[in-house]
Amino acid sequence: MIRIFSRVRDSRFALWLAAAFTAVTFFACFVPALSAQESGKPPHTGIQTTAEIVKIDCSVLDHTTNFVGGLTQDRFVVSDNGIAQPILFFAPVEAPAQVLVMIETSPAVYLIRAEHLTAAHALLEGLAPDDELALVSYSQAPQAILPFTTDKVGLAAALGEIQFTLGMGNLNLFDSVSMVLDWISPLQGKKAIVLLSTGLDSSPPERWDALTQKLKRDDAVIFTVALGGSLRQTSSKKKKPAKAAPKTDDSAEPANPVSFAKADAALKTLAKITGGRAYFPESPGDFVPIYREIAAVLRHQYMLGIAPQHDGTFHSLTVHVDAGEKSKKPSAKSADYQIFAREGYLAPAR
Repeated sequence: MIRIFSRVRDSRFALWLAAAFTAVTFFACFVPALSAQESGKPPHTGIQTTAEIVKIDCSVLDHTTNFVGGLTQDRFVVSDNGIAQPILFFAPVEAPAQVLVMIETSPAVYLIRAEHLTAAHALLEGLAPDDELALVSYSQAPQAILPFTTDKVGLAAALGEIQFTLGMGNLNLFDSVSMVLDWISPLQGKKAIVLLSTGLDSSPPERWDALTQKLKRDDAVIFTVALGGSLRQTSSKKKKPAKAAPKTDDSAEPANPVSFAKADAALKTLAKITGGRAYFPESPGDFVPIYREIAAVLRHQYMLGIAPQHDGTFHSLTVHVDAGEKSKKPSAKSADYQIFAREGYLAPAR
């Protein structure tokens, strides 16, 4: 049985100091890596709101998880709060990605630590040679292990040195993700977090609320890969299969006591808000196709731009791809397409 112990209030200050020290250490090795980046790299392409345009990074995959190239602007339909908007800017983008691999190392996953390593090595094999990766572990707080690098061999070696926490302890997924978002916020270009996690967290509900609000303002994409597949399978067999997709909006906030049902909802929501995807592998063989799909999404994108509203509220975004046949309605979309785009944006105030 996995037991996650509740937060001990008296230890919060000590944890905060440790996390702050880790952040400073991470930036000490992180900033030189940033300065070494080539000046010719593509400009920042994450979603941004200004008085003129909302930029949306969008990836389109077919039923075999291959990138769908050659789409033209007239094939896309972007809706803001359900209302189709004129696309003011359009460009296909193919550029290296910056991927931060974030691995849970809590007592909850010590017995399935081999599953962590299998997953992470599959990711290295799926990414392109010029994609940059960084490595961070987390339990009570995030711990920087390796700054962004194209050295996949060095990253593989660092994976083998990851230390797992034993005994009682807090599991602070939400605060850890929030801090990592702050660490990578200075990065330009395409950036993503691949989160290998059970999704369990012992934080109070307000920590979840704070994270989801930050994600609505941020431009990093999060792909969540659930660990503990055998445990999740056992849990799911006790339930009747649901026909409808589970609710993944902010109202589905995780709360104590921790459970895999709440963890699943959290992982799905983290991915959905940011335009990523949540994966729930059931066996080691599932990881390879998962990471091939993640690599395809990160590598190839279309950049779309629409005019923002000016009401200071959060607006939902949906991106459809026209089926391409004149006989069909413009809103029709191909059932074979998987579309990855952010859930929405915070509109500027008037």
